[in-house]
Amino acid sequence: MMNEDSSAAGGGGVKKFFQRLSQTYQSTLDRSTPHTRMRWVFAGFLLLLFVLRIFIYQGWYIVCYALGIYHLNLFIAFLTPKIDPEFDPYSQDDEDEGPNLPTRSNEEFRPFIRRLPEFKFWLSVTKSTLIGVICTFFDFFNVPVFWPILVMYFITLFCITMKRQIKHMIKYKYLPFTRNKPRYQRVNDLAGAGAGPGSVAGNAK
Repeated sequence: MMNEDSSAAGGGGVKKFFQRLSQTYQSTLDRSTPHTRMRWVFAGFLLLLFVLRIFIYQGWYIVCYALGIYHLNLFIAFLTPKIDPEFDPYSQDDEDEGPNLPTRSNEEFRPFIRRLPEFKFWLSVTKSTLIGVICTFFDFFNVPVFWPILVMYFITLFCITMKRQIKHMIKYKYLPFTRNKPRYQRVNDLAGAGAGPGSVAGNAK
């Protein structure tokens, strides 16, 4: 009985530990959400550390290639709208209208909704880069390959993928970035602007 109680208590302690660890992790992510620049600086630091290990130790080219392909797929998903116009029945009804995405600055503001949001893009890049850095500490992942072939294949794949994405953007007339969002002034600010020096001079007359 005592052994069962002690094992149950130990299991409950381990469960509470991982629960608290999960809560701390989620809380850290929530606090980092508004700090976009700092998050990407940290991701860039991890990526630089990974590249330095690849260059210094001259190995793990397969890991580097796999990480590059994964990052390319994330980037394409980041540039792609959440609802693909090619499969959207509403956008196919009228080919001249196209999807409801921002195309010009003088049009009505319509935000660009991504298939992969910026925060999830950053989180996936950071996690995958961290895993790649960890893999460089194990010789098991250091498979000998002729790295120039991997570099040429990655460059070719990158050019083909980006060309296809740019053609998709031109075909359906959308921009992957939301800019020129209109800013509205408050009624009090407009009233204060109207009651300027000119209005004071008019009242004096």
